[in-house]
Amino acid sequence: MDNKEDIQKFMLKKVADIDEFPQGAHNLRIDGKGVERVNSPNCEIVPKKDGSGIDIYIKAGAKNELVYIPVLIMQGGINDKVYNDFHIGKDSEVVIVAGCGIHNHTDHNTEHNGIHSFYIEENAKVTYVEKHYGHGQGLGKKTLSPVTNVYLQKGASMTMNSVQMEGVDYAVRTTNGELQEGATFVVTEKILTQKDQYADSIFDVKLFGKGASTKITSRAVAKEKSYQEFHSNVTGTCESFGHIECDAILMNDAKIIAIPQISALSADAHLIHEATIGKIAGAQLDKLLTMGLNEKQAEDFIIKGFLS
Repeated sequence: MDNKEDIQKFMLKKVADIDEFPQGAHNLRIDGKGVERVNSPNCEIVPKKDGSGIDIYIKAGAKNELVYIPVLIMQGGINDKVYNDFHIGKDSEVVIVAGCGIHNHTDHNTEHNGIHSFYIEENAKVTYVEKHYGHGQGLGKKTLSPVTNVYLQKGASMTMNSVQMEGVDYAVRTTNGELQEGATFVVTEKILTQKDQYADSIFDVKLFGKGASTKITSRAVAKEKSYQEFHSNVTGTCESFGHIECDAILMNDAKIIAIPQISALSADAHLIHEATIGKIAGAQLDKLLTMGLNEKQAEDFIIKGFLS
């Protein structure tokens, strides 16, 4: 793909799973600048005056709203930082897709840092999808280090699906949450690293209100000489529920460190953490080999199922 337009379409498909934007609200940022912005009756996207990001406003009571805000970096040597604030109105329901992709064929390092803050009012429901992808054969590093801050009011909920599958050389992914009474925060992340790539996932969720709950599930595969860390802390200050689960497959000379932590500041806080790291089970591999797959095909099949 030598055509710039074709590369942009390819990257958009990778990070947002679309060939073109559907009808409705969306904002496209390329190489540190907003290039396309469309509002809808229930969603207003307002650029920050200094050009550093956008404010997204979802009207109270809005239903079935779908918003796309992907970011693409199409050249080397860029260090882009964007601040996006989401203001989600009471009793609304919205799906937000916010993938980020770096295409770097140069020997210059390229970095994108997205700082996303969600202010979710009472009984609102948010589904947030975030895909990260790196592409290009240059020696320059492709770095993606997002920060997600989530503030959930009474009865509000957020489901966050975060995926990093290919091409990202360095990533530190930080997620913070503060939950009030009856709020729910569910996070599922999937990460694949290879070569000498580095990825660090950091979660810090505080359960401040009675009946607040969170579940954090991380599935990771580390190949070759890559290195991953997983840090998480759920703090329960009252009658609340928290569950951290980290499952990882380790291959070749890769390394993984998992540090799940729970902090109960009330006798009524019910908190659980689990962490499992290991290689692919020999029995699984043997079964697939007997079905005619070679070793690499069998490993790829197992990994695909693990991360699906």
